[in-house]
Amino acid sequence: MSGTDGIRGKTIAITGASSGIGEATALLLAERGARLVLGARRTDRLRDLAARIADLGGEAVWAATDVTRHADLAALVTLARDRFGRLDVLVANAGIGPVSPLDDLRVEDWEAMVDVNFKGVLHGIAAALPVFRAQGGGQFVHVVSTAGLKVVPNQAVYAATKNAVRTVSEGLRLEAGPDVRVTVVSPGFVRTDFIDSVPDDRVRAELASAKDEFAIPPAAVGEAIAFAVAQPAAVDVNDIVVRPTAQR
Repeated sequence: MSGTDGIRGKTIAITGASSGIGEATALLLAERGARLVLGARRTDRLRDLAARIADLGGEAVWAATDVTRHADLAALVTLARDRFGRLDVLVANAGIGPVSPLDDLRVEDWEAMVDVNFKGVLHGIAAALPVFRAQGGGQFVHVVSTAGLKVVPNQAVYAATKNAVRTVSEGLRLEAGPDVRVTVVSPGFVRTDFIDSVPDDRVRAELASAKDEFAIPPAAVGEAIAFAVAQPAAVDVNDIVVRPTAQR
């Protein structure tokens, strides 16, 4: 089975689809014949992305999606079923990273990361798992981070949310049985707007310097996601790490 054959005709929903990894992944999967269901908060960018996919000859629908709201994830899954008759893959990509030293006590930022990065994934599981069970198959792809593999200063809470997703994903895999696949993708430093939300000037400057020096394009992570999705139904690629060769 070629990569294209394993993707063509699948209905794939992506959260955080309006930019970065989500946007690049949507375009790549559309080129390979997937039907896309795009979710994010920035509806103007979703509308533009859906139009670009249509220009490529693909199919895409979109819905305003705040992953902190379970109802929004449920609506995204319903949109997939109403438009395309099923949902084959849910890519939980939405995430935020207002990282800072713990001494800064930015409690609201901590809570926001828990709500988006961790609870947002749980809301996706709650929305899609019953559908996958009813269909007799489906796949979760959870985008986490190498920050959880190597914890560094200023990123303790961010890394904790990503490792929480890693833990839940393994539990989900163990409970999923033979028909539901679970993939965790851990990107390293990627050329996205991630650092724009970093509140600490010093931390933001350090990250910007690293980004300029060696960050990889979002499409590199999209290729990893596509690889996992394209595998035969009985093959579950559980864990992929994608990082710059220069990243330590």
